[in-house]
Amino acid sequence: MTWLTSGEQAVEEAKDCRLAILDVMLPGLDGFTVGQRLKKQYPSLPILMLSARTSIDDKLQGLEFADDYLTKPFHPDELAARLEVLLRRGGTVALENEPLRLGHLLVFERENRIVVEPTGEEVVLTGKQFYIFQFLLRHLGQILTKEQIYEAVWGEPYLDGDKTLMVHIRHLREKLEINPAEPSIIETIRGIGYRVKS
Repeated sequence: MTWLTSGEQAVEEAKDCRLAILDVMLPGLDGFTVGQRLKKQYPSLPILMLSARTSIDDKLQGLEFADDYLTKPFHPDELAARLEVLLRRGGTVALENEPLRLGHLLVFERENRIVVEPTGEEVVLTGKQFYIFQFLLRHLGQILTKEQIYEAVWGEPYLDGDKTLMVHIRHLREKLEINPAEPSIIETIRGIGYRVKS
């Protein structure tokens, strides 16, 4: 993830990006100008506009080049859902076929395959392990609470003190990490939960 506080270098920085999120109110060049330049340079790059401007004129102006327009305030889950939709649209199929690199792992998301570099060995996960890891990947870089993960995977409320998720995370690390005692893929955020760092 690349974070820019102005739009001056956006066109150059965007060449390796899968998606761009733009705020309308940027110092220097405004988000509309930056978005138009990005779309001209990278027609297939999905662009999401964020703005406190709610008028229909502003939305129409943004949607002339952007793929989505989200007004503030917004819930983080809504932003995540919209980003997921944009990444799955036809314009990014070629990019989605590229594996996600996580340290020594290659994750082929569309094929549900995990391969260890450089041996080429495939990691086989159980159903629950797969769903936990998939949920973490869908929120790459985001800290997820134990409650969020448990309720998403098991579909029922998390009971405080339940060790089920912790046991599954330990088994996941045994399969995914080079050194499960010092994990580099699935990070523990003490007192909160877990995340997979991008």
